[in-house]
Amino acid sequence: MPKMRTNRASSKRFKRTATGKLKRAKAYARHNLGSKSRKRKRRLHEPALVEPTERRHMRKLLPYGG
Repeated sequence: MPKMRTNRASSKRFKRTATGKLKRAKAYARHNLGSKSRKRKRRLHEPALVEPTERRHMRKLLPYGG
């Protein structure tokens, strides 16, 4: 059986935590920042976790970690 390939786009967008969860960046933090509050912009730059329902799909994209 051949080796599974890691999806390179996903490996650049997601990082695995020590407990095995996946971290991702939040959207809406690049353009039109003048209309967003300072608090909202600060929160948008914090990492978010991938939902458990999506983690099943991510296992196929990142078979060897993240």
